[in-house]
Amino acid sequence: MSTQTITPDAAPSALQRFFSGSAARNLGLVIAIVVIWVIGAITGGENFASFDNMMVVLRQASVLGVVSIGMTFVILTAGIDLSVGAVLGLASVVATLDSVKEIVAESHWIVMVVLALLTGTVAGLINGVVIAYGKVVAFITTLAMMVGARGLAELISDNRTLVISDQSFIRAFNIDLLGIDMSIWIFAAVAVAGWVLLNRTTFGRRTVAIGGNLEAARLSGIKVKRHTMWVYGLAGLCTGIATVMLIARTSAGTSVHGSLLELDAIAVVVVGGTLLTGGRGTIFGTVLGVLIFGLLNNVFVQNNLPSSTQAIVKGVIIVVAVLVQQRFASRPGR
Repeated sequence: MSTQTITPDAAPSALQRFFSGSAARNLGLVIAIVVIWVIGAITGGENFASFDNMMVVLRQASVLGVVSIGMTFVILTAGIDLSVGAVLGLASVVATLDSVKEIVAESHWIVMVVLALLTGTVAGLINGVVIAYGKVVAFITTLAMMVGARGLAELISDNRTLVISDQSFIRAFNIDLLGIDMSIWIFAAVAVAGWVLLNRTTFGRRTVAIGGNLEAARLSGIKVKRHTMWVYGLAGLCTGIATVMLIARTSAGTSVHGSLLELDAIAVVVVGGTLLTGGRGTIFGTVLGVLIFGLLNNVFVQNNLPSSTQAIVKGVIIVVAVLVQQRFASRPGR
């Protein structure tokens, strides 16, 4: 009787580990940014490559970037939030109501900021409670919030654009520090805070654990329901911060603010390498995804390309990103 010797699989080499890790994925995103920048410099000339234009790119992408940081945490738990755009519109309306502006005139514009942050956070927590404790799937819950928040914003604003008259508020969020717009600094601060929260705290580790294996996370002692609620609350808080940035930029609150923002945020997070099935992703990858979409939008504008072309290119990028994710996830041992 013959015996068969079974040899264990060879351990992956250092090169294989590199190309299967986040460093290689982020390197690919950096290369994509360089390629887009080169294309923009060739087609747009000096106008595209100028420092001022790069600041414009970052400034325009900052609102999307802040929302995308919160969306990263949600998708890391294998969730989704379709309501961030509508919640942003609702928060902008709540913060700029006539009654609020009267209070601001008698006190300080910080009232608008607090109301915007509270509106976003409360909406996020409502999503989290319904998903975690009501056991309603995230897609349906946040879809309902999207419809409801947009409708409520239209109702309380009477479909009007609510103009901000407090110039000190507008100046405070539109000043330049060291030649860089305030909105860029806010995006950078939120990104750094998000990185620390994800990589240096138990909150981040629990977020990844829930997305990687919810049942295993529960058995390990993580209070999955409570944590899920707070993750959606965090996404709402980021939406509130983005609201303040947007109403300061536009000097108005309106129910149409944030239209389709949720789709761009999800696209940015996916392109940045966060798995839609949860359990893997980085804040740095999300920031690179924001830069990719910001540069693409600017290239389109510089070359006077129609919005339909922009939509097609973005769609192709999203599909390619998901295909790459699936290929990575299908590897043995993943």
